[in-house]
Amino acid sequence: MTSADLEYWGTRNSDMKATKEVVTQKIMAARDLIKCHPLTSELATGLFTSKGMGVRFSSALIEWSESDLNDLKRWCVQAYKNAWHFPRSTASAPFIFPKAHADMESTLPMEVLTQELLLYAERCMQHEDVVKWILLAGLNRTLDKWLCDSFAEPIEEIEL
Repeated sequence: MTSADLEYWGTRNSDMKATKEVVTQKIMAARDLIKCHPLTSELATGLFTSKGMGVRFSSALIEWSESDLNDLKRWCVQAYKNAWHFPRSTASAPFIFPKAHADMESTLPMEVLTQELLLYAERCMQHEDVVKWILLAGLNRTLDKWLCDSFAEPIEEIEL
């Protein structure tokens, strides 16, 4: 199995620029794929979500800057506008806000990163080893820092 099989590309010195480039290319290719499509908006959205957002961002391995995430988010919103045949000048709010506050709900990069990081943490917690104890210590420090009484509180905040 190669690093390409795992959907991340890096160097021995932890330079993950190649992975960021692959993620960017896949999202932009998926966005362009539905630019002038004959599909229903729902099918086009599904196609982009599976092709573009289906790229797992290797969140446990890469540090994404806020600028990188904003670029990915911008391209994703453009793709959702393409899916619905909206002009680029259309407000982005319907694609960014939760469904309860807007007409459409879209999968955005931060959601993918959060899901992947939670899955990674869940896998780490399955084994009684040093990694689990380091993770628990980090979670406890975070709870203390943010004045939370339990692990349920941050999860409730994430769901909002």
